[in-house]
Amino acid sequence: MPIVRVTMIEGYGDEVRQRLALRLTDTVRGTIAAPADGVTVAIEEVKPSNYMRGGRSRTPGAAVPDPVEVVRGFLAAMEARDLDRAQAHLADGFEMMFPGGRRFETLSEMIAWGQTRYRRIAKTFAGFDTGFSDGCAVVHCHGTLSGEWLDGARFEDVRFIDRFEVVDGRLARQSVWNDLGERKREGPQVTA
Repeated sequence: MPIVRVTMIEGYGDEVRQRLALRLTDTVRGTIAAPADGVTVAIEEVKPSNYMRGGRSRTPGAAVPDPVEVVRGFLAAMEARDLDRAQAHLADGFEMMFPGGRRFETLSEMIAWGQTRYRRIAKTFAGFDTGFSDGCAVVHCHGTLSGEWLDGARFEDVRFIDRFEVVDGRLARQSVWNDLGERKREGPQVTA
């Protein structure tokens, strides 16, 4: 069974080391057929004074936030319509793509478009999946939407999937897929 050994400069918190160990375990299991309890990850730490690269001692680089927590924070701020807090999660050049090819570059554009479709909307999350590629974390979240149409009728159990690209702890891109348009065409499923 595989053993992965990592040497890091001392200074990272327990949460960062545990997140790294879990991701390394997932990477091994995604590459070779190994059960989770067959993968060993050992993280060793060295003092900054005992580490040198290029003839200079180094200090640990900053830990990036957990990309799932970045996405959760953004979505919670959006649901609360706290646009300042939501904006703080976004990278320069952030863009959103919604069903029907609707592209938005600002949160206010997206909210104005949503106000032509429903009075309110909320997400219930079934799960989050994260992958990594070339410095970018890709987070998919999925679950159901519930809310209220413009005429006051309620809807619920509408499937959705959101895909986020997280770079340096900020959201660079969001793509949204859901069955809201199909549900609207079918008519209200739950009445007020």
